[in-house]
Amino acid sequence: MLSFKKYILLFLFLGFFQFLEAQEIALLKYNGGGDWYANPTSLPNLITFSNNNIGTSIKSKPVTVTPGSSDIFQYPFVHMTGHGNVIFNQEEAENLRNYLLSGGFLHIDDNYGMQQYLEKELEKIFPEKKLEELPANHPIFSTAFNFPAGLPKIHEHDNRPPQAFGIFDENRLVLLFTVESDLGDGWESPEVHNDPEEVRLKALKMGANILKYVFEN
Repeated sequence: MLSFKKYILLFLFLGFFQFLEAQEIALLKYNGGGDWYANPTSLPNLITFSNNNIGTSIKSKPVTVTPGSSDIFQYPFVHMTGHGNVIFNQEEAENLRNYLLSGGFLHIDDNYGMQQYLEKELEKIFPEKKLEELPANHPIFSTAFNFPAGLPKIHEHDNRPPQAFGIFDENRLVLLFTVESDLGDGWESPEVHNDPEEVRLKALKMGANILKYVFEN
């Protein structure tokens, strides 16, 4: 009979190889009161753009997963957004850590107001790691479309530059945190924010870059 530890390792191992075949993405439903459900049209629009422009074959509607569920291991890419508070309990933090270290990827897009709450929760997941700002020459900014200056600015809030931070495991980017950009707002349907088409296109291209990078690394 397999020991519990070996069972978990086998589960993670099999889950990793599911990533190689699956093209399905998920939205993270977290606790704390933040609006995890913000930007409801953003991921479906990003999926459509990516399928039409970079050759992905992602299912048209993302699923919803929770931080502590084993279901999260079925998806190579999980997206998280919102404006407010975020809380991961210890079991959720451990599950997210296992997910990320076994081949998963989490993209967190600050929809404005999330950063101050999120950073302390990330310390629960990776107490030994720090967020590192990605340089403009990181491959994620050129994998499908070229962004020579790095993360594009989509919406203005505090007159601060857009920043992309990452957490790495053995040189693999496992978590991307985008701040002062509002990519998700740019992915939304045109009538939601009335953004100029060139602004939406920048956001969608950057989103496609992220997806392509995740599926290929």
